[in-house]
Amino acid sequence: MAKYDPEIVMEFYANAWATEEGVRDKHSWVRGQWIPFDEDAINQFLEHPLVLEKGQRCEFSQRRSQTSRFDEEAIGQLLCVPRQDFTRSVTRRRVQIMRTSMTTLTQIWMTLLLSNILPSNHNSDLPLPKCQLVYTIFTQVNVHVAQLILDAIYQFVGIMPPRHPMDPEKSNRALGFPSLIMGLFQF
Repeated sequence: MAKYDPEIVMEFYANAWATEEGVRDKHSWVRGQWIPFDEDAINQFLEHPLVLEKGQRCEFSQRRSQTSRFDEEAIGQLLCVPRQDFTRSVTRRRVQIMRTSMTTLTQIWMTLLLSNILPSNHNSDLPLPKCQLVYTIFTQVNVHVAQLILDAIYQFVGIMPPRHPMDPEKSNRALGFPSLIMGLFQF
């Protein structure tokens, strides 16, 4: 038996569009009912991993918005095996860490994040923003997971799906958060 109904998940994404320019609606119309997917609904479904006051941001979000942001050297030292580091752009900026350069624990967290929290079809490396998230987890800084998931849903909705190479009528993208969507639908 399937763990989720792809028809319901596709209907969720088909109807999770913004109704006004610049407004992030946080509900979708599925099978005749509104399905909320705001921070509160996701937090409730996840059994409240982090509760913040209205307007309050988690430490991870605060760090990301600071000009100094993160110590990339420290990130590389913590996430990489000895004598390995980020791959760099032609301008020498840190871009990503390849799986082969990661510690085993980093690889485990990368797999968890890219499979469950920030879905990605591409999982042979970890781009700098996702390295910052793993570093944050390793250093025990609080993270508002519901906000990360909500942002990923909006990103998923807003990006045109790549077409299947053999059948241009089909999408080549996996459905993001199918179990969460089914849980919110049943909730």
